[in-house]
Amino acid sequence: MQLHLHDVWFVLIAALWTGYFFLEGFDFGIGILTRVVARDDEERGVLLATIGPVWDGNEVWLLTAVGATFAAFPDWYATMCSGFYLPMLAVVVCLIVRGVALEYRAKRDDAAWKRSCDRCIFFTSLICAPLWGFMFANMVRGVPIGPDRNFTGTLLDLVNPYSLLGGAVTLLLFTLHGALYAALKTSGELRRRSRETARRASGFTVVFVLAFLMWTQRNTGGTSTLILLAVVAAALVLAAELNDAGRDGWAFALSGLAVAAVTATLFLALFPAVMPSSLSPGLDLTVANASASAHTLRILTWVAAAMLPIVIGYQSWTYRVFRKRVVLRRASAPVQQRETC
Repeated sequence: MQLHLHDVWFVLIAALWTGYFFLEGFDFGIGILTRVVARDDEERGVLLATIGPVWDGNEVWLLTAVGATFAAFPDWYATMCSGFYLPMLAVVVCLIVRGVALEYRAKRDDAAWKRSCDRCIFFTSLICAPLWGFMFANMVRGVPIGPDRNFTGTLLDLVNPYSLLGGAVTLLLFTLHGALYAALKTSGELRRRSRETARRASGFTVVFVLAFLMWTQRNTGGTSTLILLAVVAAALVLAAELNDAGRDGWAFALSGLAVAAVTATLFLALFPAVMPSSLSPGLDLTVANASASAHTLRILTWVAAAMLPIVIGYQSWTYRVFRKRVVLRRASAPVQQRETC
């Protein structure tokens, strides 16, 4: 099979979304766990401090993925944004509110202020996590796309058992990913509770994720997606075993592998379409008919070759600098959590 530049850009966009879900997945998980694992304001502060230096850098992957889709596949971008307008608007509003709450939570030594910020972080994380699975499941399942390449349905066309299951999958998967990250980055009672939460979430996550992937396999799967299904199952089971054994780093890496493999499965199930039409296969948006011109793709390739190493290098440096555990130091000072390096 001849490899075209639009195929390369499809793979690159899939890699960007995979990186985003790997990194922002545990961000959302930490936000959800502020109401599950933490018992008081100090413990919530410690949990949020684990993502404090990295959460905004993680969102760069989302901006890059959306920007790359707009530049390389303008028809895909336009149909996706018009079809998923309300869910996407909800995600954008949540990301803005969540970012403001994370930045300003520690700016005032006021209990009511912190409680308001904590509510914003919890609810926006709880909304964003399933919405991503909801939208990607609909993208794989197909939506009404007319001959003019526009979305012709309504919001109700997006609500179906497959997309609802997809939303439950990302909610559970990100929560588990966040719990394992919290176990890796905290100590003492918070670490113990994070492990216990991950242990309780593991069983539900395995059942929901495998049900969703087997449904995907039945509808649009092939040999490669079947292999990835086995990888996801093995990664989740091993992550649960290693969490029980106290191997926090390996357990987190395996939950990240599961997130990456689920994302890769969805993009493999899509290819060569980028957005199937539920009205007729002849109306599908594909990597060939939805891409920008070859000249544009060549310019984008040079830009990506220059910028992507910078993004990866910056993020690697950030995680290296803030790699140590965050410890809780109870004292009389209002802000007691510190990132230890």
